[in-house]
Amino acid sequence: MNNALIIVAKKPEPGSTKTRLSPPFTPEAAAEFYDCLMRDTLALAAQVPGVDLILAYAPASAVDYFQNRVPNGFRLTPQQGAHLGERLANALAFHLKRGYRKAIIMNSDGPTLPLAHLQAAFTELDHADVTLGMGHDGGYYLIGLKQMVPELFENIAWSTEKVIPQTLDICRRLKLTVHSLPEWYDVDVDADLQRLRQDLVLNPASAPLTYSFLKKSELL
Repeated sequence: MNNALIIVAKKPEPGSTKTRLSPPFTPEAAAEFYDCLMRDTLALAAQVPGVDLILAYAPASAVDYFQNRVPNGFRLTPQQGAHLGERLANALAFHLKRGYRKAIIMNSDGPTLPLAHLQAAFTELDHADVTLGMGHDGGYYLIGLKQMVPELFENIAWSTEKVIPQTLDICRRLKLTVHSLPEWYDVDVDADLQRLRQDLVLNPASAPLTYSFLKKSELL
């Protein structure tokens, strides 16, 4: 395989996972909800043809937890780095150094992302230096590269609305061409949950575990 698709995930823990969704969920239910989002996202990634699939997980001690959740064909690797920027950069750098022609890294809590967006993230790298999945909240849901650019992950105000503007500023400064993928959402706050519910009513099969969980929780 010439292409690597890396999904980043963190073991859910009650009280520290999806805290902005408590309420409507209890801390325990919020952790279970994220587990469903993640597993549906992994199933989505598994539909992308012609890629090696990697789950970059945290913490390193959670390997058994993730081994019981990844679909066949995924390789597990622990995340390395003190903060999000370092973890993203280290995962991309490691796989590009291994000889992958294209590497894309994405979040694990946007399972209704259209498959076409993921496929385009790879194909558009034929014509651009960077592919960027534009988040609705000022962050990005994925970034794809053909060669490592460490500056893209330095001095970024992670988890804020400044992530995309700062990333694009760096691309302009370094004269990198960018293909922006259509805006999509991950599920962090109540407004995201409402959008997810609407999408799942129209297409339950897009995230079946998440759909079943929300049904059981009487939120659908």
